[in-house]
Amino acid sequence: MRNRQGCLQGLLEMFMLTSAFDWLEDRFGFGKGLSCSGCGCGLVILVVFLLLACSVIFSTDWFRLSVGSLW
Repeated sequence: MRNRQGCLQGLLEMFMLTSAFDWLEDRFGFGKGLSCSGCGCGLVILVVFLLLACSVIFSTDWFRLSVGSLW
């Protein structure tokens, strides 16, 4: 049997993740900084947010994925 998170734990994790994403976007995100550095940081923040959101929603353990486990 798999150990899965409960509904409240998932909601709390998504709330914390969204709050952290909003704070980082306000500080370093799109449109901030000199020239296109804000665009670069915003893109990195967006990719990390999407990976973490998928991890929370689908209970994916990104550290256990390997080429051998995919086959």
